[in-house]
Amino acid sequence: MPRIVSRLLAALLVLAAASVSAQDAAAAPRPDATVRAAFVAEAGEKYGLAADEIEAWLAQSEYRQSIVDAMSRPAEAVKPWKHYRPIFITDRRIADGQAFLARHRAALDKVAADTGVPAEMVVAIIGVETSYGGNTGSYRVLDALYTLGFFYPVSGDPAKVERETMRGKFFRDELAQVMLLAKEEKLDLAQLKGSYAGAMGYGQFMPSSYRAYARDGDGDGRRDLFGSLPDVFASVANYFVAHGWKKDEPVVALAQAAEGAAPFVPDTLEAKYSLAELGEKGYRPAVAQGHDLAATLVTFEGNAGTEHWLGFRNFYTITRYNRSPMYAMAVYQLSREIAAGAAPAVAP
Repeated sequence: MPRIVSRLLAALLVLAAASVSAQDAAAAPRPDATVRAAFVAEAGEKYGLAADEIEAWLAQSEYRQSIVDAMSRPAEAVKPWKHYRPIFITDRRIADGQAFLARHRAALDKVAADTGVPAEMVVAIIGVETSYGGNTGSYRVLDALYTLGFFYPVSGDPAKVERETMRGKFFRDELAQVMLLAKEEKLDLAQLKGSYAGAMGYGQFMPSSYRAYARDGDGDGRRDLFGSLPDVFASVANYFVAHGWKKDEPVVALAQAAEGAAPFVPDTLEAKYSLAELGEKGYRPAVAQGHDLAATLVTFEGNAGTEHWLGFRNFYTITRYNRSPMYAMAVYQLSREIAAGAAPAVAP
């Protein structure tokens, strides 16, 4: 192809791409003016952010349809346990977790000693959330929280309107908090990347959780959940402690249903039933526990049929990280696999 024709074609392609980008920008929805004004006022009053600063960040935020699409169909939401478990508990994830634990054993053991949260539990959270830091998210956090704050997917179902409205408000608050977080921790907000929901770093903390629970594990005066593993380990463990983790207490125990036991679905994941009460309902530990800690009943559909589990207070704590009982079970079972075959510590 003659050079001049090639250059002309390249120029036309650049112009075409610019035209498409301009059209996309023009077509992007704009926040409701009243909602936007209320957000600026509330963020300023609640977090001490200047109105012009908030407006400047909003001007840099972009609506992303892919975020709305992802939020509308979370990948694991409708899967039964027998299909959910293999997503997170694989030979590769177990082996990588064992290697990760061995590589960072000293730092993890220190956190475990300080907090009572087992090292393998911290590793399992990081493994489930980001494959040990291998996938921390590719969306700009600013775009994710802006998109979900002002354009949270509306199903059209009248029964869900209140909940969907509250979720939009939740993400607007997270948007305000990430603006403040960036100032507090000296982070480049324009470059922060995370999940489609705005979660960040190795442990996928939302901005409010980052501000509330992150810890400076390496003593450098900052809480860096992107690049400092000591900070990450201390922060994940602190999240657990803050939400009720108790050292050396059990997480779950397999249960057996008595013949003819009526189905029992508790209205909460909180451990609030004594083992005697659950026994009266027809559900007892498969192995004697030697304690009478409060528990709840969790039922899954596994490969071999229905599984009944007793979830104790520490199980409930894991669900504060993610409210799915299947998530909590996946984290727990991965932690046990990691602990069972963890290699000795190795030099970094």
